[in-house]
Amino acid sequence: MTNASLDDLDRAILKLLKKDARLTIAEISNQLKKPESTVHFRIKKLQERGIIEKYTIIVGEPIKPRKLALVVLEIDMPIIEDFLERYIEYVTKTLSGFSEVLFVAKSGKEKIVALVGGESEESLLKFIEDNIESIPTLRNVMVFPISEIKKGDEIAGFLAEV
Repeated sequence: MTNASLDDLDRAILKLLKKDARLTIAEISNQLKKPESTVHFRIKKLQERGIIEKYTIIVGEPIKPRKLALVVLEIDMPIIEDFLERYIEYVTKTLSGFSEVLFVAKSGKEKIVALVGGESEESLLKFIEDNIESIPTLRNVMVFPISEIKKGDEIAGFLAEV
């Protein structure tokens, strides 16, 4: 990830909006001691360049999952190798349909990575056992319960389904 095309003002605006996307142009202007017209122009340019894609919310403690686990699924190579890509697509769509699955990504040729959330460690592990480990033709399912998040704590609140 590079931000070489961002200057200090762009970064300052992004930092403020990242903390609170509800800030008005006047509030940003006031905090940065820059004219509103400059801030407005910069935000518009950041949007046009795709640097600001959308404004969203991060749900708080009452809604976001209490426990998280990173799950890595290794798919068995099918007899007909051409079926692997279609099967991985099927598995990722299946996982994406569960509200407990916050994030799904393909990793390499035959692995899928998922971030899964639950109210308790017991319910989380039961969900994984009942709904993920039971998916056919998995060679291996590795579950890594997350005990403490050191950076990006808001990610669960951002990804949680309401």
